[in-house]
Amino acid sequence: MSIAAVKPAQGTRVLSYAGALLETMDAALADHANVFIMGQGVDDFKGIFGSTTGLAEKYGAARVFDVPLMEEGMTGVAIGASLVGDYPITTHIRADFSFLAMNQIINLASKYRYMFGGLMRCPMLIRIVVGRSWGQGAQHSQSPQATFAHYPGLTVIMPSSSQAILDMYPAIINRHPGPVISIEHRLLYNLDFTVAPSEKRVPLTSYVARKGSDVTVVATSVMVLEALRAAQYVEDQTGISAEVIDLNSISHPDWNLVTASVARTGRLVVADTSWLEYGVAAEVCRQLVMRDPGLLRQPPTMLGMAPAPCPTAKSLEDIYYPSQHETVDAILTQVKGDKHGIALPVERSMTEGYKRFRGPF
Repeated sequence: MSIAAVKPAQGTRVLSYAGALLETMDAALADHANVFIMGQGVDDFKGIFGSTTGLAEKYGAARVFDVPLMEEGMTGVAIGASLVGDYPITTHIRADFSFLAMNQIINLASKYRYMFGGLMRCPMLIRIVVGRSWGQGAQHSQSPQATFAHYPGLTVIMPSSSQAILDMYPAIINRHPGPVISIEHRLLYNLDFTVAPSEKRVPLTSYVARKGSDVTVVATSVMVLEALRAAQYVEDQTGISAEVIDLNSISHPDWNLVTASVARTGRLVVADTSWLEYGVAAEVCRQLVMRDPGLLRQPPTMLGMAPAPCPTAKSLEDIYYPSQHETVDAILTQVKGDKHGIALPVERSMTEGYKRFRGPF
């Protein structure tokens, strides 16, 4: 699948999500002598799905290096380095591995600026890979953005495109004062996007990915792409105009932007990559109700993972995650009701529109 145009417009180019990550990692190492990258597999020949490939050879093992199975220890090393002026970029090839570093992230990295009156800061980037793959099951398929966003002091982003990577990562590495957690969805890595230099960069908050007037869809990560595809399908089939908002920063969204959109449409679909209970979708609804409980004409629709640990069997995994079928149905139901009678896409598994994984790495 390619998100890029068949023939990119002048001044643009086609770049994969993994390619954008590799470019930004390379530029960070080239432009800043104090940047280093550490994590399990960063110096492997596959380089975290191609996002760090060749960097160890180019910059040496002192700046790009593998670590043992010691998530808490490596995060402690990164925090110490950050406090004395280095800029560490740590990676977790599975989001679940970051749970082993929660003490360092939550109790230390997020709190230094607060505990010492702003005199001590802990600027660092923690890259975390989430999302379905090849049947990894309950312990390798979790999406913990709501957990991290719950704690003050952490900035949590979920870039949904190559452009978002190119725009946000340099800004973060150049000047963001605190720890940033970037949650990258593995279904995005091999997708191609059209990118362009622009003065209007993807911000470290929310933005409108598609303008519309009939229903608001607030989405995160790969669900932004699902929402855009669904919005186009619905418009082609029925003329319904769906506005898609990329929440982008889970910790610092633009709630005024979301509220203004829902005020125009009166209808809401929230599409997240994790569980709905106590999650991002719930927070979107809470924020809207706190601002104006009369905005919605009807209850919102929320899409996310089924309320259970992820199954390993592909047949069960296919129905565990929200599909294009369900996303289209959610938009149509908001506008026309559950008896809308509009034909839904045949595609039922998310991986039918993206990469089919054949192995762990």
